[in-house]
Amino acid sequence: MCGITGWIDWQDDLTGQKDILQKMTDTMAYRGPDAEGTWLSTHAALGHRRLTVIDPVGGSQPMIRRRGDHTYVITYNGELYNTPELRRELEARGYAFKGHSDTEVLLTSFIEWGPSCVDRLNGIFAFALWNEVNQELFIARDRLGVKPLFYVHKGSTLIFGSELKALLANPMVKPQVDTEGLAEILYLGPSRTPGHGVFRNVKELRPGHCLTYNHNGLQVRRYWNVQSQPHRENIEATSIKVRELMQDSAERQLVSDVPICTLLSGGLDSSILTAFASKKMEREDEVLHTYSIDYLDNDRNFKASSFQPSSDAPWIEHMSKQFGTEHHYITVDTPQLTDALTNAVLARDLPGMADVDSSLYLFCCEIKKNHTVAQSGECADEIFGGYPWFHSEKALTTDQFPWLRELEVRTALLSPELLNKINPEEYVNQRYRDTLAEVPRLPGESAMETRRREMSYLNLLWFMTTLLDRKDRMSMATGLEVRVPFCDHRLVEYVWNIPWHMKTWGDQEKGILRKAMLGTLPESILKRRKSPYPKTHNPNYMAAVRNWLLRILDDPNSPLLQLINVEAVRNLTEVDEDTFNQPWFGQLMTGPQLFAYLCQVDTWLREYKVELC
Repeated sequence: MCGITGWIDWQDDLTGQKDILQKMTDTMAYRGPDAEGTWLSTHAALGHRRLTVIDPVGGSQPMIRRRGDHTYVITYNGELYNTPELRRELEARGYAFKGHSDTEVLLTSFIEWGPSCVDRLNGIFAFALWNEVNQELFIARDRLGVKPLFYVHKGSTLIFGSELKALLANPMVKPQVDTEGLAEILYLGPSRTPGHGVFRNVKELRPGHCLTYNHNGLQVRRYWNVQSQPHRENIEATSIKVRELMQDSAERQLVSDVPICTLLSGGLDSSILTAFASKKMEREDEVLHTYSIDYLDNDRNFKASSFQPSSDAPWIEHMSKQFGTEHHYITVDTPQLTDALTNAVLARDLPGMADVDSSLYLFCCEIKKNHTVAQSGECADEIFGGYPWFHSEKALTTDQFPWLRELEVRTALLSPELLNKINPEEYVNQRYRDTLAEVPRLPGESAMETRRREMSYLNLLWFMTTLLDRKDRMSMATGLEVRVPFCDHRLVEYVWNIPWHMKTWGDQEKGILRKAMLGTLPESILKRRKSPYPKTHNPNYMAAVRNWLLRILDDPNSPLLQLINVEAVRNLTEVDEDTFNQPWFGQLMTGPQLFAYLCQVDTWLREYKVELC
């Protein structure tokens, strides 16, 4: 994995802008701690930071290849999991390769097939490819948005990068945020509208989209989306197909020239990946290393709830023994968790999921000490319908984002002046309606099947990308590559059309996935209820973020004060934690996370010197 950035300008000679390009590239040094490179021509400048995973010698970037009179230059962040197949096909067409990197295969694929090469790729990627003769830039992002890409288009200029900080390092991009950006942060946050970059004039290239920029202007097109069609297979054939796709995805994503491990919580999703990985590594006479995270004194403070029915430790031990893994328990203490909230903002360039982010950051720091690549079970719940809101009649019959809870709490905490400018309820409702308008419909479905399809699409476009953003920024901030096999587009396309009664086989959430894994996982794991990413239950954490927020409220120079109703926020800090434990975002973000989020907003405003406009 890597960090990419670049700059196209039809009016300026960019060969004299190497210092600025270098600054843009340097902002992502942690994404690519192993190497860096830049390439400049009159109207194009490309930068790259490299985390070496495949072909240490032959994969350097920006990579340049010539074909006839044409010169092609690529800067690429990602991993292709069908590299061998593509390479064989290209060799059959007469191409020769200097190394064995997927970068060279991707560049050659573009030379052969042009922009349509994206239809052939199986992987996670964001890449930019410049044709010097045609004076044309092509940018593409993977189908589900595992790898990030932001850009700014102003007049004759296009500036892009893996992260917002790369854009902000260019003096043409200012850290300005208007009322729409504030609505994203304060009402939709920590999620974001697909394609929205929060900072003024900044856009995100949406998942499954590509962009072409030349002297005729900028064009963005969607090259992939799920397609709705009748599911013809019976339950047995369906479960076999799910298993085949899952195993193929998991095993493809074990390819690495550096040490690889899995994240293991003892839940269904991480256990599936661990089972496949351990068996494959056993055949190669290797032992799989697994990692889990927990919090100091959580064993004493844990309180079961409908969202977190059980702690992970016994299940992790069971899985590790069953599959012979070498397991590593990572324990985080409250002061570390609180201090890392700032690191999490700097990694994401935005306020995020509070300690759900900062704990992952600390977790990845520890894993990176011994491993460079990990597999993680993100996205199974969005794809197979595992979240509580897929099963809640209230959620299914309410026209709103199901993870955005207690919107009235947010409203009460914002300043009246800001509320007048934002009209937050209408903003959120419009984003919701815009998403529903995109849903690929299937004529003849029942009203409830249609609604479940809508729910799946909302999750794919919104909640899943929020978690993928989190995983990418927190892991790459430590130089760790995390792969997500459940995001294989072939699996997503297939499961999208499986009817609900099959998805919930055995009257269980993600039932079809459990059926597919019969005989592979222990029965106890197959029957375990969903338990999300663990969070701290230590009351010291609530005290720490409450005190931090109170210090902010007492600071007349705090930039947060102009956005909030100070008295209402202060009153909220006096509420007993036991009466303030309902989620306001997702399943994990309750009272302590709301305080931490406000602290992160304050940190973001200060650290990025945000100009409100």
